Amino acid sequence: MKHLIFLVLSVLFVACQTPKTNVTVLMKTSKGDMKIKLYDDTPLHRDNFIKLAKQGYYDSLLFHRVMNEFMIQGGDPDSKNSAAGTRLGNGGPGYKIDAEIKYPKRFHKKGALAAARQPDKVNPEMRSSGSQFYIVQGKTYNDEQFTEVEQRLKSMKRQSLFYETLEDYKDTLNQCRQSGNQMAMMDLKIEIEELVEKKLSELPAISIPDDLKEEYRTLGGVPHLDDNYTVFGEVLEGIEVVDEIAGVATDKNNRPKEDVYILNVKVLK
Repeated sequence: MKHLIFLVLSVLFVACQTPKTNVTVLMKTSKGDMKIKLYDDTPLHRDNFIKLAKQGYYDSLLFHRVMNEFMIQGGDPDSKNSAAGTRLGNGGPGYKIDAEIKYPKRFHKKGALAAARQPDKVNPEMRSSGSQFYIVQGKTYNDEQFTEVEQRLKSMKRQSLFYETLEDYKDTLNQCRQSGNQMAMMDLKIEIEELVEKKLSELPAISIPDDLKEEYRTLGGVPHLDDNYTVFGEVLEGIEVVDEIAGVATDKNNRPKEDVYILNVKVLK
């Protein structure tokens, strides 16, 4: 009998430890509800979001950054009970999440759920915020706009490679600064820029795949963010709530003038 009880408990323990798949969550907001699917191929972000939701971490937080035809952002713990007009966006649980960028499979179509992060200059690894996320509203695009986006993506990739390469030269740069050798600094800058261009030339041509262009033409989204942020889910129901939140009046910091709350996030499956 004891062996049977032990076996049952062992099976239950393993089941509890097995990562969940095909998970959906219900995000209740002061503007309505959204049912969101979390992707299984971004397990670090999926499991972290589930953990925070179960802890009630998101309860009563704000959508603190809202930009019409772009996205709505929330998940900053500092937004709870924050005074009107307070600038938000720097809070988190005290850790970051390794990037799980799955482009072009996962991209910034309308309704995409993605992780916010610090810029490349201080975060060349593109690690995600531990709690802040955004949901894409975006807009539709035409062929002329796609050309502009592709040029922007190339510029962003160049910038990302620059900061990534800069890390390798950090000690040499510090030595040049300390010695005040401006000529050496200029030579080093040229060397880094040439190396960046070489790396860029060795990459596949930056272009938006045709199937993604069709999505952006019809559904809409924000293509210039692709391959730069981790997309880890999508809105299945309630996309009209994203539109409503994105359309509210905001202040100079893109914070809604009237608070928009995440009431809670419940794991459904």
